[in-house]
Amino acid sequence: MWCIDRNGRREFPGGKEDWPGAARTAVCCAAFYPDVEEEQIADEAVSCYNCRYRRWTAASFTCSA
Repeated sequence: MWCIDRNGRREFPGGKEDWPGAARTAVCCAAFYPDVEEEQIADEAVSCYNCRYRRWTAASFTCSA
C-alpha cells in the first residue's frame, strides 16, 4: 500500500484526503503511536493522520516508524 519516494521513505499513496484509507492503514500498523492532541486532525483516534511517526510532504506524508 505504500509508495517509496525518491529518498527511500514510505509515502502514503492516498494523499492528504484519504481519511478511510489512513484509518485502515493505521489499524493494521504495529508501530502506530498517537501524536499529541494538538497535532491530531482525523476524527478517528487510530489514523495515520494522527500518528506521531507521520511527516507531512507537499502531496501526502511519509512514515518514519
